[in-house]
Amino acid sequence: MFASELDYDLPQELIAQQPVSPRDSSRLLVYNRRTGQAEHRRFAGLVSFLSPGDLLVYNNSRVLKARIYAMRSTGGRVELLFLGRRWRHVWEALVRSSARLRPGENLMLERRQSVAGGRRARGGACGKPLFLLKESLGGGRWLVENLSGLETIGLLEREGEMPLPPYVKKKLDRPERYQTIFAQAPGSAAAPTAGLHFTSSLIGDIKGAGARLAPLTLHIGPGTFRPVSAEDLDRHQMDAENYRLPRPTYRALQETRRRGGRVIAVGTTTVRVLETVFGEPPGPLAGATGLFITPGFRFSAVDAILTNFHLPRSTLLALVMAFAGIEETRRLYREAVRERYRFYSFGDAMLLL
Repeated sequence: MFASELDYDLPQELIAQQPVSPRDSSRLLVYNRRTGQAEHRRFAGLVSFLSPGDLLVYNNSRVLKARIYAMRSTGGRVELLFLGRRWRHVWEALVRSSARLRPGENLMLERRQSVAGGRRARGGACGKPLFLLKESLGGGRWLVENLSGLETIGLLEREGEMPLPPYVKKKLDRPERYQTIFAQAPGSAAAPTAGLHFTSSLIGDIKGAGARLAPLTLHIGPGTFRPVSAEDLDRHQMDAENYRLPRPTYRALQETRRRGGRVIAVGTTTVRVLETVFGEPPGPLAGATGLFITPGFRFSAVDAILTNFHLPRSTLLALVMAFAGIEETRRLYREAVRERYRFYSFGDAMLLL
């Protein structure tokens, strides 16, 4: 398959800039792979497509306030996006600066100043050096040491900003709207967006219908959303992301299979973990996965997928095409555009049965 086959036309006004409220009032396009029929519903009606004994598996990763703005000793501004811990106080980060960076440089926190209207403006450097650029990993990635003496996750929660995708041009009034209701394990640089549609009321309805829910964790890095870089998909290299499938979830999956229920993956990140663990050969219950699912892939673990509408030339769209079919996916996306569905992270959802 070629990257150009992942292109489609999308009017810019259909890129959602804000989440809907309540969360489960988003729209839901339901596609039955067996009959080829598509239905247009609201996400709150998801329960009508579930059966007793079904198992919904979701990603409980929590988005870090992973974006930090810092200052060089020269006064230059630096943006850091923290991706994951390498060892105790050393993290991997994407670092952007208008001038060349050098190993051994100290960075200070950028001072924030209050201005009229309750908005925040940025000023000069604040206090003593906070970060040390230890080593360049290439491609804008660095090993960065936290010099503050605080745990890095706590420091990010206090000083960082929510790393919204670049196509979201408006800041959120409430950053928690970029967290799913399931978010518990901190570590992601982006939200597992299929989970953004769930509410506590809907979860109660799902359980009342006899379906179950179970968690896993995959900490999402920017590689999940990085456009396919090679025209031939076989040459695209996925970034590995850390995951953990709890043993109770593993047992619930086995029991669901034994009883004839369906395994429904909430999001493409969940799909990748399940197909890693239950693939051939089977993967461990915890580790790192760089699984890139493209058309022709044989699914071993997943019977249905809940997912959002994804960017052109994305690995996520390739996964959807692998599950629903290339031409079927193109048809569904054309229909979603025609019906004015909202796209991307804060957009509407699709259930592939």
